[in-house]
Amino acid sequence: MKDKQPLMYRHSLRKRVAFAFAICVAVLSVAWGFAFLAAIRLTEDRVLTQQLQVAAESYPAATMNLRGYDDVASLPESLRDWAQTNPAEGLYEFESEELHVAVLSADNEEPSAENESPRAFVVFDVAGIEAASSEDWWLLLVITGVVGTLGVLGFGLGVVVMRRAVAPVAQLAKVVADIDLEQLSGEDYKRIESGRFGDDEVGVLAGAIEKTLERISAFVARERYFTSSASHELRTPITVITGALELLEQSELSAADVKALDRVRRATLDMKTTIEMFLCLARETDDGFYDEQFLVMPLVSRAIDQQRYLLSGKLVDVDIDELANPSVCGHPQAFAIAVNNLVRNAFEHTLDGQGPIKIRIKEHELSVTNQLSRDADGRQTPTEASSHGYGLGLGIVQRLCERNGWSFSLQVDEARLAARLSWKD
Repeated sequence: MKDKQPLMYRHSLRKRVAFAFAICVAVLSVAWGFAFLAAIRLTEDRVLTQQLQVAAESYPAATMNLRGYDDVASLPESLRDWAQTNPAEGLYEFESEELHVAVLSADNEEPSAENESPRAFVVFDVAGIEAASSEDWWLLLVITGVVGTLGVLGFGLGVVVMRRAVAPVAQLAKVVADIDLEQLSGEDYKRIESGRFGDDEVGVLAGAIEKTLERISAFVARERYFTSSASHELRTPITVITGALELLEQSELSAADVKALDRVRRATLDMKTTIEMFLCLARETDDGFYDEQFLVMPLVSRAIDQQRYLLSGKLVDVDIDELANPSVCGHPQAFAIAVNNLVRNAFEHTLDGQGPIKIRIKEHELSVTNQLSRDADGRQTPTEASSHGYGLGLGIVQRLCERNGWSFSLQVDEARLAARLSWKD
């Protein structure tokens, strides 16, 4: 029986994200609204409280801090010079005198020569009512703290709701990341089953991933079966040909037949090496061979002996500079194939008298350097860019190195070509 899904998983991903965003905006709006209303009410009550306190302190002889004046002469002395400038109607604040003044038009008075536009003044003495600047800063700090706290709470709620909205996507991503494509099991298919993620966009995506994994699993199974079958079918003819050659070697052959036999033997060896190379790249079940420790020098010596026939008739020397006797961790057959490819490429494309071919062995590097082939006019021939070694090219060497964690580079200048194969400890 399938697990029951949360109610929010029944909605589409677009709706869940839209709902989460709307809830976040609504909570933040309400929080800011309450904070703004609280600030207004707090400042309003504070002003009224201050004014009432001033009146209570002067009881019983209460003074009027809000008075009206019809002429300039009756104004407080600190305002007379300003009032004589005939200010426009409006509200004015005098911080040093702690006075707020409203200028009005006195419509009941006739204009005079001295005062073309009669004015009336309402003076509000705020001394003792307005708080000190330090008190204002503390109040502002408190309001800011309250508003900030409400904003953080609203934002946190929005994040929680948003995470719950996209939880199916995160769950699907985690499930896919934990799946080992090399070893798919029935439990993996149950974890990725589309029914576990609802009937929405996430469910559709899970279904597509489920089908893709099935196709990958089928492809890997077919590839392994083909590799196993091809390994036997390809080796059998080579074994038969090798046995026939051994029988022919025991017969009395003419000089021409011996040369033909040598050519067949070399072609058979090349074909065997080519088959081993393909199987090495296609094989997926021999990971244990990739952790073997082996010496470099024996493999290099064997590659030189196997490819030395390519130098037959050429006045070319092979200079081996053995600076170290390193060992390599990886697949020994893959390393032998790579070295054979590099040595064959150097031997095959070195012309008569263009030696020596230099093979240098260092602690973490093997380099094979040969001079580039040139025609009668001294121009470089295009053989270096053609297919090298067994007709497969140096791309096979690159793949073998990537599979084993080695590095391969090819450097070409005007006179030489240097192939370098390096490895780590």
